Amino acid sequence: MTPRLLNRCLLALAGLVLLGGCLLVLSAGFDVYRRQGLVPPPGWPLTTADDVLLSSTDRIRWSGQGWWWWPAVIAALAVVTLLALWWLLAQLRRRHPGTLPVGGTSPQEGVELRDRALSDAIAAEAGALPGVEHAAVRITGRSARPRTRVRLTLTPQEAPGAALEALCEGPLRTARRSTGSPDMPTEVRLQVARHGPHRAE
Repeated sequence: MTPRLLNRCLLALAGLVLLGGCLLVLSAGFDVYRRQGLVPPPGWPLTTADDVLLSSTDRIRWSGQGWWWWPAVIAALAVVTLLALWWLLAQLRRRHPGTLPVGGTSPQEGVELRDRALSDAIAAEAGALPGVEHAAVRITGRSARPRTRVRLTLTPQEAPGAALEALCEGPLRTARRSTGSPDMPTEVRLQVARHGPHRAE
């Protein structure tokens, strides 16, 4: 699962939980069940305007669990809150430039190129290099100073030095010339594809 898909699933889940809670509170506050003649399921919370989330019986029952119960609940809620805040801040912090100027022109006057399109183009060109089985590219940083992260999966017969030189002289040089960033930093990770054992007969 990609981070984008995971974020969307978490947002959808959080939205459904909040929507359900709001509808539950509003239906009790406006006494919807009595006005519409509806019968809620047994044990359904907040069915009338006088209901509370935790009744006196529930509070007494939970308080009888021991001195450690409420501190543990508060600590768990604090951890959940901190994790949610960390996740929110991580979403707000941009990790990719979004758009890049083409040919070194300023974004206001020139043509812009989306970072995803540039990374796809580099990956396609790198994947076509001799000895490269798979290529994955990601553009990070700011629009004024983008960074490139490349992960190449090489065939067992390919020399890493030759593959790295072909990558620098081909796809990366084209990308730097297209964006007008001759000093665009690049991080390259090389790995060798697994292959099955050879059977001798």
